[in-house]
Amino acid sequence: MRATVEFHGVDNDLPPIKIVIADGEDNEDVVIKVSDEGGGIRRSHIDKIWSYLFTTANTKDVDDLVINDDSSADFNRSSPLAGLGYGLPIARNYARHLGGDLAIMSMEGYGT
Repeated sequence: MRATVEFHGVDNDLPPIKIVIADGEDNEDVVIKVSDEGGGIRRSHIDKIWSYLFTTANTKDVDDLVINDDSSADFNRSSPLAGLGYGLPIARNYARHLGGDLAIMSMEGYGT
């Protein structure tokens, strides 16, 4: 979602993030497809997206999220859930642990 907003700008209408779930009585697998129009992932970054701490987020924005001394709330900016490079590696590890997998197909300049 961050990439879609960054790619299209906050003042523009944002395209929907699409989710398709393919399942049926005769299927051995359940496939969940999530697609966006967030500009895609550079081909030079594809191998890096599975590495912890790799992020395409603006480093100043990430620093602003991490450097914050306000610890008075349970959920605050000092413990963000996005932009630090943990999401994809953790999601793939969970999927593999549960007998599945996570694959990325991206079109640079369009979306993933």
